[in-house]
Amino acid sequence: MSRSVFCRKYQKELEGLDKPPYPGPVGQKIYESVSKQAWQAWTEHQTMLINEKHLNMMDPASRKFLQEQMEKFFAGEEFEQAEGYVPPAEK
Repeated sequence: MSRSVFCRKYQKELEGLDKPPYPGPVGQKIYESVSKQAWQAWTEHQTMLINEKHLNMMDPASRKFLQEQMEKFFAGEEFEQAEGYVPPAEK
């Protein structure tokens, strides 16, 4: 049986992640408040940001930038977009 969470991105009960995506408090917070659907959307957006902005994941500043964008993404705030990308309309 899958678990559900109140997703902070979509503001409704949705299927939750199977396990925390990161170790520690950040991963636990995501596990408790982000749906599989929102996590999938973030991982796709994160990939675009890494590629478009040529981020080096070995660089602490790049990792910090992505974590800040992830927080904004899940909080429903304005977040960095890849240049020329137009997001699809939310359902």
